[in-house]
Order: sequence, then structure tokens, then C-alpha cells
Amino acid sequence: MLSSLIRRFNELNPAPAAHAHCDGPCGVYDPASARIAAEAAVSMTKKLLALELPDANDKAAVVAYNNTFGRYVTIKEEQAHQAKEEILILWTDYFKPHHLEAHPEIHELFWKAAKECSAVKVHVSIEHANNLMGYIEQIHDLFWKTKNRDVPYYTAS
Repeated sequence: MLSSLIRRFNELNPAPAAHAHCDGPCGVYDPASARIAAEAAVSMTKKLLALELPDANDKAAVVAYNNTFGRYVTIKEEQAHQAKEEILILWTDYFKPHHLEAHPEIHELFWKAAKECSAVKVHVSIEHANNLMGYIEQIHDLFWKTKNRDVPYYTAS
């Protein structure tokens, strides 16, 4: 009974059709969030590589080292994962078939960037971290090219 009343109400008062070309309002997408996350992963990688091992007999120093090491690793992995999420959102939600026609390199670029995010998580490697930043820069350039805008690429550090 109730469902037929609701159906009849909807027939008499149909909701207006909504149309959008993306999942969110225009202007939501920007590769800057991926860059910021990747930069944090680079920073943590540098900090990890710079950590000095304490004297094994200094218990307090070993505990402090392990705490710092664990925090840096956690942040590095979280930020690399965040960069990957941001990259995948751009790849799957922003870029449309007409972008791919104009830029056939899109799929390979994003695939490599996502794989590099995983490498940054798995390794403590400045090479992987810098490679990720290189992919992010390429994504930045490609993204703004699709919007016919010249937005300079910069890093915070």
C-alpha cells in the first residue's frame, strides 16, 4: 500500500533530471593533493635514511630510535597510499575518453605512477620516491594541459 502511494506520488511529482560530466562538481580535481602526499613520502624517506643507529647498549636511545623509525615508516606508507588514491581518482574519475584520444599515454603514465606509489611503500628508497615525484609532475602537466591552462609545477620543499 505504502509503496504504491510513493510510486503514485513520484509519477505525479517527478524529480528533475540531473546531469554532470564527473562524480563531483567542476573544480574538485587537482593533482596538487597527490603531489603533497608524495612530497611527504619523500621527506619521510629522507628522514629514514638519515637516522643514525644508536649504541645497542643504550636502551633509552634504542627505544627512541625505534619509535622515531616506526613513526617515519608509518607516515611514509600512509602518504604513499594517499598519493596513490589521489592518482587513481584522477585517472578513473577525471580523465574521459576524449582525453585519452588526445593523450594516449594516460593509461601507462597513471599505471606507472600507481606502481611507483607501491614501491615507495615497500622500500626505503630515495630513487623510488624521486621517481614518484617525476610521475606526479608529468600528471600535473598533462592534467592542466587538458584544461588548456599553464599552471607551474612547484614543490613545497
